[in-house]
Amino acid sequence: MDQHIAEAVGRPDLIRVDDRLVCLRFETMKVVSALAAVRHLLDTGAVRRGDTLLDSSSGIYAYALALACHRHGMRCHIVGSTTVDRALRTQLTVLGATWERMEPCSDLKLDQKRRVERIHRILAAHPEYHWMRQYHDDVHYLGYRAIADRVREATGADGLTVVGGVGSGASTGALARYLRAAPDGRTADVELVGVQPYGSVTFGAEHTSDPEIIIAGIGSSIPFGNVTHELYDTLHWISFDAALSGSVDLLRRHAVFAGLSTGAAYLAARHERDRAPGRTVLFVAADTGHRYVDTVFARHHEARPLTALAPQEIHDRRDLSPPWSRMEWNRAPGSAAPPATVRT
Repeated sequence: MDQHIAEAVGRPDLIRVDDRLVCLRFETMKVVSALAAVRHLLDTGAVRRGDTLLDSSSGIYAYALALACHRHGMRCHIVGSTTVDRALRTQLTVLGATWERMEPCSDLKLDQKRRVERIHRILAAHPEYHWMRQYHDDVHYLGYRAIADRVREATGADGLTVVGGVGSGASTGALARYLRAAPDGRTADVELVGVQPYGSVTFGAEHTSDPEIIIAGIGSSIPFGNVTHELYDTLHWISFDAALSGSVDLLRRHAVFAGLSTGAAYLAARHERDRAPGRTVLFVAADTGHRYVDTVFARHHEARPLTALAPQEIHDRRDLSPPWSRMEWNRAPGSAAPPATVRT
């Protein structure tokens, strides 16, 4: 029996949605990393019960950290993006977290920069606060070890392709790292496919932009310190419109109600499944679709048939263009340009 709701919320479902296509569905994915990170900090003496944990968030991590703090008797302060909606702000308040929302800003890079600057001002006034650094600290990898064990048990791991938003790197990166480390000491055959929005700097697409919006949570307009580029085999850059089509198709075809980043991952996963008949493809559904009712699902009539969508295969990031581009990254380090080769 779970001792706290956070443990139940953080436990994902494994759903076989199609032949060789599996959905790893979370209600709120970052609860996994936040719970493990806070527990580790307590166990190592880095923080004590009653301390204040601080971070910025565009939504999901704010709720995750508030739940983890509630579970472990910590205080929580969030510097929120303009994307933090009223329902989430209300939950944070009732959970005992304090939060502040940045003023509206149409420039995501400026919004993220202002949030980080605000964090530094808060720390200067309250040096006793602990900054969780969700975008920079590998402690957020820890919670995905148990998830990887569950995936390995269900799929066997060998011949597995994992597809999901890159984001801070702590979810897809951690899953690949733990899945590749087979219990018998060998390296399992696990490929990692990252999904990015246009405009994200993480893999060098800052010179591009999405005519609609940048998909929150899977990319960044500032560098993230805990993305391990060498873990990724392939990258997909997917626009809002294409991701919308994926989200709507996933709900219509498989009754999975999930967010916009999931629609992008589902689109990429179907493509990778069709490219490699011998592999099982697992895609990550990071959250439910409730935040996207008005912006995505109410526009379901705009969704295109997935058969009408296909990625442009590129070998140079200068050729990136919406709505969908795919590139072999080949586990290249940093943001260096990978070799211009294509696997057969």
